[in-house]
Amino acid sequence: MSEQRTQAPRRAARGIGAAPIILAVGALEVPAIILRLGGIHLGTVADTAIYGLAIVAAAFLLAWAAEAAEVEISQALAVAFIALIAVLPEYAVDMTFAWKAGQDPEFAPYAAANMTGGNRLLIGLGWFFVFFLFWLRSRGRLLQLDRSHSIDVIALAAATLYSLTIPLKGSISLIDTAVLTAIFMLYVLIIARLESDEPELVGPARAIGSLPRAQRRLVLIGMFVFAALGIFLSAEPFAEGLIDTGIELGINEFLLVQWLAPVASEAPEFLVAGILAYRGRAAVAIGALLTAKVNQWTLLLGGLPLAFSASSGGLESLPLDDRQQLEVWLTAAQSLFAVVILASLRLDRKEAIGLLGLFLVQFFVPIDGVRTAMIFVYLGLAIPLLLIRRAEVRALFAAARAELRELSEARSSDQGAQNQRAGERRGDAPR
Repeated sequence: MSEQRTQAPRRAARGIGAAPIILAVGALEVPAIILRLGGIHLGTVADTAIYGLAIVAAAFLLAWAAEAAEVEISQALAVAFIALIAVLPEYAVDMTFAWKAGQDPEFAPYAAANMTGGNRLLIGLGWFFVFFLFWLRSRGRLLQLDRSHSIDVIALAAATLYSLTIPLKGSISLIDTAVLTAIFMLYVLIIARLESDEPELVGPARAIGSLPRAQRRLVLIGMFVFAALGIFLSAEPFAEGLIDTGIELGINEFLLVQWLAPVASEAPEFLVAGILAYRGRAAVAIGALLTAKVNQWTLLLGGLPLAFSASSGGLESLPLDDRQQLEVWLTAAQSLFAVVILASLRLDRKEAIGLLGLFLVQFFVPIDGVRTAMIFVYLGLAIPLLLIRRAEVRALFAAARAELRELSEARSSDQGAQNQRAGERRGDAPR
């Protein structure tokens, strides 16, 4: 009892200690809210920077609140909830472009640009970043993932194989939406049932999660509402501002949309993954980025035709011009190479450096010829490697089946125990 009394003030103090950080980040949304509600314009570049900063701040608030909410809800709900929250900032920007494309076809390329940029950023830069921190801390050359991550890799493989068909049609259709959403829902249903450890919260999320229940819930609701308000008010002017800024500064607006917007929305995921990796939880960090990739390559990709159709007033497919077809091909090829690498549930130093190097080539030389060549490089590496590692691919599916079998046995055991207790209660009841 005395230990509980001493822990309560510590938890409260921890929560109070994080308050300045949370308030400071939240304050970054305020200028954007004032500009949008007041109809104030400071100039194209200044406005875009302010709205972009608000989206970054909102992304951090959502990430912290979503993590802290793990202590509030069941594991099944937590998995689905966090999966949806994780893509919300980027989803808002992407859906803005897709919505505008339904009214003005000139915006269609930007919707696909933002989506492909975010996906390639996660693998090309994110996985190397985690491995680098893993090496920096442990000097290890091989990062071993848990067996449960086999589910994530297989889900990503399914979405990737299907995505290879999208450029062939020249559009992203509502049929694609249905298939990709089904992959995501099946994925969530499976991982929600897997055994999991207690949530390991870091930073402000840990402070929020340690607050007393009533206070924690008020903080979570406030953070979600305020972050959602910032995203809602900032997404459209930020999306339009990126294009106008590129025109004004003589920078390719397509590249601004493809890379600057995803960097803003992916920042919290990179930060959380980096903290986990540096604290010796690199496998968990890679798993988090892997889950984010599955989310974006299913929900985000599949959501574009929905916004486009809603805006255009009919059941329409989002058109992909030649450049966008190339971008989707490149993103799918990179994803396939990444899946083959992780089929062994390991990531070594050469593979991490290879992912970074190939990403940097396409990033710094953004011309169609180089992108076409990079597609063939990714496929030329992935296909032979897949043949070489076919035993590891079989082992990957065996690991997934083992996870599901253990889950089924555990559920049967729990059900049997419940039935036995129920029978004992009936037997002990007075007659």
